[in-house]
Amino acid sequence: MTYEDLQKQHDNLFVKEMDLYEVKGLKGLYIDGCIAIDKNMTSVEKSCVLSEEIGHHLTTIGNILDQTKTPNRKQEHRARLAAYNIQIGLEGIIRSYEAGCTSLYNMAEYLDVTEEYLKEALSAYERKYGIYVTYNNYIIYFSPCLGVLRRFD
Repeated sequence: MTYEDLQKQHDNLFVKEMDLYEVKGLKGLYIDGCIAIDKNMTSVEKSCVLSEEIGHHLTTIGNILDQTKTPNRKQEHRARLAAYNIQIGLEGIIRSYEAGCTSLYNMAEYLDVTEEYLKEALSAYERKYGIYVTYNNYIIYFSPCLGVLRRFD
């Protein structure tokens, strides 16, 4: 989903692009219905960051910036998984397969995400589902390499 589409779909959230260079590594921040996005990124990078901040809106309670605390890391994990499902999801993997994407680069381009974000999502899905998952008459393999098979019953 594009950056603009994400904003339209979640128009109940206030999104502001700004310079976040003062905090090293910070690309986005969610606080009480407001999202700050670093303006110094590409549109595709912004869509990945925005989806994660929307994930925080949907799943996070309180200040979780201190990632040395286990409960905060768990909330971060839930927010990222929600973000991956917003941007990619099992249906996105299947759609990209049906569209003829044959590499992670093509798949990332088709889904309007960065290749790094796609790899992180696929790793998260493998941790969640294991080596493969069956979904809507498809088998999605995460290991040893990504593969999608359509089942004919």
